[in-house]
Amino acid sequence: MTDTREFDVIVYGATGYTGRLVAEYLAKNYSGDLRWAMAGRSAEKLAAVRDEIGAQADTPLVVADADDEDSVAAMVARTKCVATTVGPYQLYGESLLAACAAAGTDYVDLCGEPAWMRQMIDSYGDQAKASGARIVFSCGFDSIPFDLGVWFAQQSAEETFGAPSNRIKGRVRAMQGTFSGGTAASLKATMAAAAKDPEIIKLLMNPYSLAPGFAGVEQPAGNAVDFEADLDSWVAPFIMAAINTRNVHRTNFLLGHPYGEDFVYDEMVLTGPGDGGEAAANAVAGDTSLGGEDGPKPGEGPSKEEREAGFYDIMFVAEGDDGARIMVGVTGDKDPGYGSTSKMIAESAICLVRDVPDAPGGILTPGAVMAAPLIERLQANAGLTFKRES
Repeated sequence: MTDTREFDVIVYGATGYTGRLVAEYLAKNYSGDLRWAMAGRSAEKLAAVRDEIGAQADTPLVVADADDEDSVAAMVARTKCVATTVGPYQLYGESLLAACAAAGTDYVDLCGEPAWMRQMIDSYGDQAKASGARIVFSCGFDSIPFDLGVWFAQQSAEETFGAPSNRIKGRVRAMQGTFSGGTAASLKATMAAAAKDPEIIKLLMNPYSLAPGFAGVEQPAGNAVDFEADLDSWVAPFIMAAINTRNVHRTNFLLGHPYGEDFVYDEMVLTGPGDGGEAAANAVAGDTSLGGEDGPKPGEGPSKEEREAGFYDIMFVAEGDDGARIMVGVTGDKDPGYGSTSKMIAESAICLVRDVPDAPGGILTPGAVMAAPLIERLQANAGLTFKRES
């Protein structure tokens, strides 16, 4: 993209809970070093948030409303990349994505809605390729630590085994913090849509739903409590696996299947050995709070102290043909749903603009378009680590 556009990044939804955190991160870390703006429906609210987060008084404000296609088109024409936190995306996201695909404007979001993502791939994928727009879904906790964690594990497998691993396990070892209200709202919207359209149920059940035309080997269901002797731990279902695994398979698909067409991947939560581990696994499996009425609401979130106290630790176990295995770990230093997510989407937008400006357009994944440079950015700036452990 030429350098004639007014902004490098526009944060759309900057008055919302997560969007505000993204804007605050840019104001703190990239003031004077990035041409960026805050966007939302109300100029008055944008100005108030700008002042509250300590952004410079001359930080540009852009008024745009998802219901006003002209305002959205005018916004995307002014910037190289839009970082949007306005979800659920199946309710509010299509007009912005369509405008970016038409204008050749890069786009990053926090989407964890696989059925909608597939619909957008089918509807706008070719247009994004033609215009050069890089549309990158899932640039937060779902699914960057997992998508890039698998990519990182495969680099280690190549070094050790001389070939990629066709079996990787993603295992959440520890996590403190809440999922976002947007994630909860997206889950509810997806379930409501599925109740009306059986085709959506098919997409949700298909592990390769984001890899159109490809049908690989059977994947683990990941929906039951089990004991894994090789890890000496009970495991429980991980609620984000439904989106993360599909993004991992899409990365493999977009890159031409470097992990193999027989690649097997699943995600679970480790709860430890013994009776205590089994009890904890059953408690995790029975937790329905995210989709319940008492779950987090859009626009709500934890205090700064709670965000600062959060963290996550994920292990990826890559198996070789001879039974050997390697382990890598991915950690984050803030709560997953807000503190870490806001940093990841901000760095993803900057990475697209600065580090991979010549990558071709299309509807992509973080792992397919910016794996190595994004890992470098996240480790340098966003409190993530990617380390080989064995």
